[in-house]
Amino acid sequence: METIVLKFGGTSVGSTDRISAVANLIHAASSEAFPVVVVSAMSGETNRLIDLAQSFGAEPNKREFDALISTGEKVSASLVAIALNHLGLKAKSLSAAQVGMKTTAQFSKAKILEMDNEIIFQTIKDGYIPIVTGFQGITDTGDITTMGRGGSDTTAVAIAASIKSKRCDIYTDVDGIYTTDPRIAPDAKKLDSICMEEMLELSGQGAKVIQIRAVEFANKYKVLVRVLSSFKPGSGTLILHEENGMEDAVITGIASQTDQTKVTLHGVADTPGIASGILSPISDAGIDVDVIVQNVSVSNKTDFTFTVATHDRAEVETVLKEKMHGILYDELIIEEAIGKVSLVGVGMRSHAGIASTAFNALADAGINIQMISTSEIKITIVIAETQLEEAVRILHKAFNLGD
Repeated sequence: METIVLKFGGTSVGSTDRISAVANLIHAASSEAFPVVVVSAMSGETNRLIDLAQSFGAEPNKREFDALISTGEKVSASLVAIALNHLGLKAKSLSAAQVGMKTTAQFSKAKILEMDNEIIFQTIKDGYIPIVTGFQGITDTGDITTMGRGGSDTTAVAIAASIKSKRCDIYTDVDGIYTTDPRIAPDAKKLDSICMEEMLELSGQGAKVIQIRAVEFANKYKVLVRVLSSFKPGSGTLILHEENGMEDAVITGIASQTDQTKVTLHGVADTPGIASGILSPISDAGIDVDVIVQNVSVSNKTDFTFTVATHDRAEVETVLKEKMHGILYDELIIEEAIGKVSLVGVGMRSHAGIASTAFNALADAGINIQMISTSEIKITIVIAETQLEEAVRILHKAFNLGD
């Protein structure tokens, strides 16, 4: 049985007219393979539910919060099924619980453990198109969990991996993956394809077109993914598992992130195990740390700096003050108004001078670099948030990425 997974984001199902358009896309896809559909909540619905929950306080009960915000996808799934039925196609909405989407019990940040693909296969055998709620799962004890922003992408790729689909199509309000955010650099160019390694780096550094955990799933289980628009026709961008004709492209794309916080422990006693002692309690709290810099020791003291998402700032501060044992320091410095810009490209492996080109371009524009992190195919630069968009445009031009 050949299947194809189609995932539709919030803007794609944002109104009854959009849902009708989605139904027509599903109908068209059914001529290629048996469609399995994953949907997000209608555009704005999750935010509305979050606002409702927070009307009783900024920190609602985590279990009930996930139970509440998971309802948006149920509405979308049912409406898409109704629209397909109207076209004469049999469709059945299924919650993540009904397809056995088991997750960890970490509310709002749950990770998929396993799923029962037999429910999906049986639904197809019974003559129905399965419409599955994205973004959510269920624990072993029956509690509803959610996977964080963009979690429907992960749901879709996980299903595609489980049922061995020929492809997973991620429908959004953009027509593919661009060299950078077109809203920042209007001359950004759409890519016909990108390799999985580059997509992992771009997603991890702020490219919001697809959730990073979805890319990680696709990479691990060799799922062919395509990103395309539900608003206009086009072939989109294929995320491939091998480098494909990219040897001439030194830099493939530029990602950027705002809402970042820089945390510095000033005057840390320079003893073995510093990094572990600082970062392990943060990791145990489920908080992701990105750029990390430790200065050279002076008089047996050093500065240890790292970045986190701003929404994790309060929890990081609490962890550092209450759960970091045996690490002595002079001062905790927290700066919120920072941003990150990342250059990504497999071509960096064989081309020298990438970093100097980037640094010179930023220096000429008077943009101060606060932190730098590098990997084999990525350079991440931390700067003031107010200069982030200018930095993206300057680097985009410096590496000739525009049309």
